Amino acid sequence: MAEQIHVFVSGMVQGVGFRHATYRQAQKLGLRGWVRNLPDGRVEAVIQGERPLLEKMIEWCGHGPALARVDRVAASWEPAGAELAPFEIAF
Repeated sequence: MAEQIHVFVSGMVQGVGFRHATYRQAQKLGLRGWVRNLPDGRVEAVIQGERPLLEKMIEWCGHGPALARVDRVAASWEPAGAELAPFEIAF
């Protein structure tokens, strides 16, 4: 059964390829959802998939791509509603 997480990542996570790397990691894990930059400098994502894969994604968000500096990952588990589209970068 698919589950869903809502993630906020803080630190130096914009302008370092974080969204694109998140997209690639989500594709690799077969996850659905989206990722976007927020005006306050954080990155936000909503991701659906199987719990073990979502746990891997949260772990990955803790470091992100090579140029990122992650200070904090806030992930909350939510009830999965309708199935989200294949993973995309939202604007």
